[in-house]
Amino acid sequence: MSIAKKSVDAIRILSAEAIQKANSGHPGICLGAAPIGYEVFADFLNFSYKNPNWDNRDRFILSAGHGSMLLYSLLHLFGYGISIEDIKNFRQMGSLTPGHPEYGKTSGVETSTGPLGQGLANAVGFALAEEYLAATFNKPDFNIVDHFTYVLCGDGCLEEGLSYEACSFAGTQKLGKLILLYDCNKITIEGDISATFGDDTATRFAGQGWQVIRVPDANDLVVLKLAIERAKSDLSRPSVIICNSKIGYGSPLENSADSHGAPLGEENLLKTKQRLGWTEQPFTVPEDVKVHCLEIAERKLEKEKMWINLFEEYSKAYPELAKKYKQYMNGYDPDFADIFDCFGFEKPEATRVSGGKILNEIAKLIPNLLSGSADLAPSTKTEIKDGGYFSPENRTGRNIHFGIREHAMAAICNGIQLHGGLRVLCSTFFAFSDYMKAGIRMSALMKIPVIYVMTHDSIGVGEDGPTHQPVEQLIALRSIPDLKVFRPCDGKETVAAYVAAFTQNSPTVLVLSRQNLKQHQNSGVKTLAGGYVLDDCKGKPDVILIGTGSEIDLCMGAKEILKQDNLNVRVVSMPSIGEFEKQTPEYKQYVLPDAVKARVCVEAASHFAWYKYARDFGEVIAMHSFGTSAPANVLFDYYGFTKENVAEKAKISIQKVKKG
Repeated sequence: MSIAKKSVDAIRILSAEAIQKANSGHPGICLGAAPIGYEVFADFLNFSYKNPNWDNRDRFILSAGHGSMLLYSLLHLFGYGISIEDIKNFRQMGSLTPGHPEYGKTSGVETSTGPLGQGLANAVGFALAEEYLAATFNKPDFNIVDHFTYVLCGDGCLEEGLSYEACSFAGTQKLGKLILLYDCNKITIEGDISATFGDDTATRFAGQGWQVIRVPDANDLVVLKLAIERAKSDLSRPSVIICNSKIGYGSPLENSADSHGAPLGEENLLKTKQRLGWTEQPFTVPEDVKVHCLEIAERKLEKEKMWINLFEEYSKAYPELAKKYKQYMNGYDPDFADIFDCFGFEKPEATRVSGGKILNEIAKLIPNLLSGSADLAPSTKTEIKDGGYFSPENRTGRNIHFGIREHAMAAICNGIQLHGGLRVLCSTFFAFSDYMKAGIRMSALMKIPVIYVMTHDSIGVGEDGPTHQPVEQLIALRSIPDLKVFRPCDGKETVAAYVAAFTQNSPTVLVLSRQNLKQHQNSGVKTLAGGYVLDDCKGKPDVILIGTGSEIDLCMGAKEILKQDNLNVRVVSMPSIGEFEKQTPEYKQYVLPDAVKARVCVEAASHFAWYKYARDFGEVIAMHSFGTSAPANVLFDYYGFTKENVAEKAKISIQKVKKG
């Protein structure tokens, strides 16, 4: 048996043993795709196990994240610091080997994967970032940015609609350093895919502008190597290598869905070892396999040394570019102290318009910021002026035409952000955030600072009707842990929301209006607290009016009405419930004192978020249904979003308090 074949079998057995010990996992892909993983790591992937975050490493992404044990076995054999004890603790609390790969937890894991198709779309983002940075920094004889993105997926990833969006985009953009290894075993959880996935995948990818290469038997390492070499030789387009494999290879459950998502069982594991001629003790890697894989890993360290030397010479030849490169990779940390003074917000203005001005000012401070849109930049106002558009002809365009691909846009932006060296923002209409939610959730799960600009924020969209009027989206996004959601009421609050997005290491959603909003005297940096007293009264308030976004105008108008009845009114702007909840109890008590029980909460969106603040005696003016098609002013009147109604509800709340 060759040492390469023995190493592949070591990956298979180690993975199956870990899954058996955990009594949980997916052995089928580990057994079937082990040759693919080995070939990529052994003969192609440039990496530094001593410095896993080396800038110019090749990226390997396991889009079929349920096969995580395959990746952990590879990382163990090739020196990444995953120990046998870590392997034994697969899927256990606090281990470095969780059930699906988790970014930031395990060295060598480039992105969190598991929801099928996400990793594939992330890989497109990695490849785009490489192209952009290469065009920005490379010079003749100095390819400072020069690496490939390899992604392993299965049938399930390609069944997801996300894969069509992402692969179409990648082909259109001619991302030639993207190589997709398709583990084609034709089995999913429910069995043979003949009833669910009859696509001619080769024709599909060819039609999307990809180079298509076939490997008839994934166990043939020679053919696999030739296929990857061929993929690397054509940089004019991305490549897909269709690798025909057998799920559960070598086990009694070979070619059976029974091997997909459950341990083999002790008896079947023993039979698998017998068929593969495996005689080692459990969780034991043969010494010659250890030596072989670590020798490969040691040789790969030379690539990093060569790059370091190249960068030293580059720094001498192009000192300013080298300095700029380091700034890109380390990240810009601009001083935003004066940014509130950059804008003369006086006249009523849609916050999407204000946001466009703010974005372009920030783009001057953060030159490695890219902005993309799902075909809506003219409406979302997110184009970086004079930045050009990224394309095969212009690899340094700062704007990205994602086309009408919201889901892929979010996932691709995750990849761009994860690659390093770039910041990224993307935009669409708020109602379409539903198409993006899976990608937004992954941003939050990984705590990566992708910025999402969602405009046309409420029933104020008007005549386009309920399909385009977001109602339930705010509560849905607010419920995602580690995601900041801001709905600003004017230009200065929008500035603060942008500042929050660029100064905290987590994703942010900016929810901006289509319609013009008044500017408020006391808005501004206090927005960072999530909620604050926008307009106060003398003495104890009789009632507190709480609103967000466009509804702050209604609260301010209602205050003027209530003044006529000699009522003391406090107006609280709550642009970010999540950020407000992070404040100290003392601060929250200052803004919303328990002693003031009369309250009105106003938001042209779902009512569910507001009862916490309305409490027993408060009133909530919000949406309890979808909207309808009509001019915005007509809709606001129809659904009760008027200053008169806010004032009336305030009086009702005050009376409820008096009655006890």
